[in-house]
Formats: sequence, C-alpha cells, structure tokens
Amino acid sequence: MHEWIWTYEGYDPARERLREALCTLGNGYFATRGSAPECTADETHYPGTYAAGCYNRLTSSVAGRQVENEDMVNLPNWLPLRFRMHTADGDAPWFTPDSPALREHRQSLDLRAGTLERNLRYVSEDGRGLTVRQLRLVHMGDPHLALLRTQFTAEGWSGDIEVEVALDGAVTNSGVARYRQLNGNHLVHVNAGDGEPDTVWLRCRTTTSDIRIGMAARTVAQDGPDDERAHTAHEPLRSVQLLRLSLSAGVTRTVDKTVALHTSHDPAISDPLHAAVDRVRRAPGFEELLESHRTAWRQLWRRGELDVPGEAGSILRLHLFHVLQTLSPHTADLDVGVPARGLHGEAYRGHIFWDELFVLPYLNLHFPEVSRALLMYRYRRLEQARLLARDAGHSGAMYPWQSGSDGREETQELHLNPRSGRWLPDHSRLQHHVGSAIAYNVWQYCEGSGDAEFLHTKGAEMLTQIARFWAGFATYDEELQRYRIRGVVGPDEYHEAYPDSVEPGLDDNAYTNVTAAWVLARALEMVRELPEPRRRELYERTSLERGELARWDDVSRRLYVPFHAGVISQFHGYGDLAELDWDGLRARHGDIRRLDRVLEAEDDTVNRYQASKQADVLMLGYLFSPTELGGLFERLGYDLDDDTWHRTVDYYLKRTSHGSTLSGLVHGWVLARVRREDAWTYCREALEGDIADLQGGTTEEGVHLGAMAGTLDLVQRGLTGMDTRGGALWFDPVPSPELSEYGFSIRYHGNWGVRVRMRPGELHIGVPASHESPIEVRLSDRAVTVEPGESRLMMLPEE
Repeated sequence: MHEWIWTYEGYDPARERLREALCTLGNGYFATRGSAPECTADETHYPGTYAAGCYNRLTSSVAGRQVENEDMVNLPNWLPLRFRMHTADGDAPWFTPDSPALREHRQSLDLRAGTLERNLRYVSEDGRGLTVRQLRLVHMGDPHLALLRTQFTAEGWSGDIEVEVALDGAVTNSGVARYRQLNGNHLVHVNAGDGEPDTVWLRCRTTTSDIRIGMAARTVAQDGPDDERAHTAHEPLRSVQLLRLSLSAGVTRTVDKTVALHTSHDPAISDPLHAAVDRVRRAPGFEELLESHRTAWRQLWRRGELDVPGEAGSILRLHLFHVLQTLSPHTADLDVGVPARGLHGEAYRGHIFWDELFVLPYLNLHFPEVSRALLMYRYRRLEQARLLARDAGHSGAMYPWQSGSDGREETQELHLNPRSGRWLPDHSRLQHHVGSAIAYNVWQYCEGSGDAEFLHTKGAEMLTQIARFWAGFATYDEELQRYRIRGVVGPDEYHEAYPDSVEPGLDDNAYTNVTAAWVLARALEMVRELPEPRRRELYERTSLERGELARWDDVSRRLYVPFHAGVISQFHGYGDLAELDWDGLRARHGDIRRLDRVLEAEDDTVNRYQASKQADVLMLGYLFSPTELGGLFERLGYDLDDDTWHRTVDYYLKRTSHGSTLSGLVHGWVLARVRREDAWTYCREALEGDIADLQGGTTEEGVHLGAMAGTLDLVQRGLTGMDTRGGALWFDPVPSPELSEYGFSIRYHGNWGVRVRMRPGELHIGVPASHESPIEVRLSDRAVTVEPGESRLMMLPEE
C-alpha cells in the first residue's frame, strides 16, 4: 500500500463486493461502484450507479402488510464492456474474473488522481494470452462525465477479438440481501438508440417520482481502420455497441468509452437525454479529460490538506477521498443531504440520518459552501418538519429520523433480523434527537465559517422551531420539580421500550435531554443577539412570542437528567435493568456487536439489559468540551465533576457492544481526554471500520460516511481540542504517542489555507497573506493574534 494508492492483488470473490464499495468513484453528483465492467449483478458482483438525491418510492408486501419505502435508485449501468476471442462460430466464452482463463488480477485505486486501474491477464482455451489494462474515472471537473479506457495486448499472437460495449437499463435495487423481499424495480420506459457516429444512448424514468434519466456513450477504438467502427445491436433494456478489434503481437490497442449522465433534476436543461447526447458529443478526448480531472482533484486535496504520517495517514486519505466523492463542491448546487452510506451502495436505502453531525464539523473548516448546502436541505424541509410535529400534536419542528426526497418520515415500520428471519416492528423513528443534531450543525457551521447572514436568517428559523419543539415536548413533573421528555429512543438504538411494555419509547434519555437544553440555551442566545431589525422579522415570521423565551429559559435550566450508582443514567430506569451475561453470549455466538439480533434470535430482547449498541450518554463528551459539558450540567442544576464523568465513561465502556462504526470513533474521542492509554485502541477501530469490514459484511452495502468523516475530525478537532467559539480558534491539545506529529490546513472566517501543525509541546499556526481579518488563537493560559501573512509558534502548557 502506497500512501496515495490502495492496491488489491489477486482476485478474491468472497471480498469482491467489499472492494467494489471501497473502489467506488464519484464526484458529488453521481458515483459508481468499483465493479468489473465485464460482470453483471450476481452474488459476487454488484454494479451500482447512484445520483445524489435521486429517489423513488415503491410498495411491497411484507409479513402480510403493504409497506412503502423510498430508495436511492440504482441507475442504468454505464460500465459494461466485455471481450472474447473472435471465432468463426462466435461461440468463444466471454472473459470474466470468475472464469478459469484468469491468470493475473490487480486493482489499484489512485487517491491523488481519483482513478481506478485494473490489470488483468487471461489465457484462452487454446493457450493464447491477452493482457488487459483498464483505467476509469468519474470526472471531478465535469460532474456529468465518466470515462473508461481499456487497452488490449496480445501475447505472441495476432488475430481478432470481439468487444461488446453497453449501457444497461436492466438493473434493479438488489444490492442488500435483507431488502430483496422488497420491490426493487424502480426504472420503467427503458429505450435505447443511436446518436452521432460511435454514440449510443439510453433513456428511462423512475416509476413514481418520475425522474427522467438520460445516458449517452461514445466509444472509439484508437489507431484502427475505419471498418472497426462500432456498430449497434441493441437489446431490450440495453444499448449495445459491437467492435471487432484486430490485434498484433505485442501491440497495444485502446478502446475509450466516454459516458454522460443527466437527470430531470438538473438545472438549465430541457431534456436529460438531449443534454447527455450533446455533452458526450462535445466531450474532449481521453488525455484532456484525464488532465482536467486530475486538476480538479489537486484543488480538492489542497483545500483538504492532511499531513498524518504512517498507515493512519493512508487510511485518513482514503476516508477523505470517499467523503469528497459523496460531498464535493458540486454538492453545493444540489438539494441533497448526507446519505449515511455515501453514494457507494444501497444500505439504509440511501436515506439521510443524523450522520451529518459527524460530517459537517470537518466540512465547515474546508468546504463551508458544501456545509451550507447540506443545511439548506434541512431548511427546505423545515415546513415539512413543522407539519410532522403538528400531526403528532406538538409545536415547532420535529425532523424525521430518516429523510429522503421530500422531508417526510422515511424510517421503515418493519425491519428484518437475518439471524431469525423474522420481520420486527421498528421504533427508531422515536429518535427525536435528530433535531438537536441539526441545530448543533447550524451553530457549528456559523461559528466556523463566520456566516452571520445564514445564522440571522435561515439558521435562526431552524433554531427557533427546534427549540419550540423541545419546549413544548417537555412536560413538568410536580414530584421531581423538573421537566421530563418521555417516549423517545436515544442514540443507543437497541433500547426501544421498557421491559414487558406494550408501548415503545423511553423516558428522559440523558443525551436527548441535555442536548435539548443546549438547543434551548443557544436559541435564546441567538434571539437576544440578533440585530433588532432581524429580530423583529423573526418574531413576525415565526409568530414567536416573548413569553416563549421565558419558557425556553425555564426548561433549559430544569430538564431532568437521571443518575444511578454515581453515574449518569442512559435513561430513567436504566440502572434497574438486569446485567447481561456478556461472556456467555460471546462463548455461544462469537461476534455479538449486533446484540439486538443475537438476543432476538434467542427470543430475548436488549430492552431487559444494561447494554448499548454504541455511545449514548458518552456522545455528550463527543459534542461538548469538558468545560462546556460541565457548564451545561451546572445550568441544569447538577454537579458534573471529573470523577463522576470518568465513572460514567468506565461504566458504559463495559456495557457497549460497539454495533456501529460510530462507536469506536466516539469512544476514542472521549477516552483521549479520560483514559488516554486506551484511546488509540478505539481510534484504530474507527480507522479500520470499513477497510477491514469490522461490522461483518456491511461495508459492501456502502461505506459508513459518518465514521469516515469523523476520523478526519478526530485529528482536526479531537486531538487538538480545537473549537470555534466566540470568534476565536481555541486549542486544548491531547498528547497522543501514536500520533505525536501531524498537520492540516483549514478555512476559517474567510482565511484560506490556515496551516495548523502539532508537535510534542508545540502548536504552529500559519495564516496566508490576504486582506482578511487576523485570527485570534486561544490556549488555556493565553490568547495570541495571528495576522494574515504571519506564522506563530506557541509552546503548549505542561500538563
């Protein structure tokens, strides 16, 4: 493994789908999995192409019920290109990696250039050798273009080969095994045709969202006679071009396939098919496209500069690569959110969860225009969130746990346990803390970017309506003399109800209550600090009454946080649950990360036990610095000293199964400040979560984008203790023996390319020359102002 190149030697069918996900290429507009162009979907291979925000809704019959689901649609496959030896009868087998003809297989993902290279060697039944080199890209400069170059070299023989190039509309959503009982036929009215010479096209539309899709391909064989020009042989649902390529021993022949994709969601076009045909006709040749693509990637790498040595640095670059392929500057022009599994597969149906909580903190300081666009996705659905709240009998805005195209609740009502084969009720829609995550992201974006205009307008409206929801959702308990939030599910997700209860939901999830208090406090601060004309507009636009502010203040100071045994309780009554026989379960089942499935298959439930899927209470230590968290508890009337917090961390560490890739990330972050000697174990798990597929078969269904972005932020903010607060950059570094020296650049309040470098006992800040304002840097013992064009070396206080 080179620091910029991930190489896979040999062909391993058992891990092919994992490699397909990790070798996905994309540009923020669309992405294509790293599958072999000569293979169709089966148990080993799964070609998939997904355009951001392209959803469709279908109804399925499940367990005797009609269930509606919205999916991110698997679009027509633009990759197909297969080849075989030419014979008189045309019966030669097509070469595939699964055939006995394969002798060598090597695949290399070049992160710096944004390309995927495949090197293959086949030997036919009659002993003739054929080497094949393929280079593919999804263009980062022009978001509608992709390119596949295939080069053939005959080993010691001369003759012809046949090449079939296609656009395949016979695709379905079937990449996740547990969804295959659901309807996955999203595309209809698939038609194929010819365009300019060497060009074919395919068009179709989605069944219910009526998104029209146009795709065109230009295929050119280099250095060949005119009679080698491709001719068409279209099939139902497939646009097909056929070439007969003449090879001479040792001479390489090249076939270039340039593809354009448009949908009816695109601005400034009238018809996606016409736009695709026109774009591919005007597209330049291979060398020019490759160079402009590499230039676009160079610019991205400069803005996301990350200098971390060793294997950790290589993994972090891979993570950043996949974040940028899902959320690039092109995303700023789209109405899309953060798909939890990227544009890399069909898990979670491409839905938007709270994962932006782990993604935006990184983007805020590198690509703030992308963060703003992702927040605009939430703002455009604010009215729908208000309707959801109103329909449930609440005020304000109640954002859905899972979102898709239009902001309605997309969380499934049933989910399948693959261990037991049973369909079970799904109550995860009760995770109303997603609203607090959105409010947190608004605040963090505005602090990091200095975008006061957004905070004073759209951000203010979102904060107001989310605060209004929490103030109305909380009920007063006379006995406790405190407000309570009942009937919710926390980040743990495994606990959905009390033991033997027929009603779902839990009371006073600590994370939910504390973050609700934070939202209310920040909303109060925001309203009071608004310029007077804008404050008046906010009151008018949201019908905000001054009496509401008093309610917000009261609730933010008197929300109930349960404790037991000297630790914060995950929810009210958590300490009364039974202890779990962890050793016995591991002895019977081995890997018990998915504890919910393991216990349900034994006719049991996590609801009975003190156990968690992932960080829940400890998420508070991820979102808030120790000082800020202590201040939140003090505002609520609780004393959260270091001993109580450390006991709380130890308590939940022993009771967490880590059934999510986010779990290692959060625990590593928290332990870096509590129990440093154990922190890197969890940081390492977060780094390896996808490349090693630690969750057992989940990465092949799509990468875990929140965990990937979170590891970048672990270096950027977690280890440095960097915080954007009050118009200053705050630092409170945590020494890490495993990562003693590292650096990165950020964009802060208009200053581009601010360089931060950490060394043992040192912090170096460099601000490029500009006409922007100086940056105030704060450490625990002093404040330093760094002017544009200056660098400052600061010695860190000793621990």
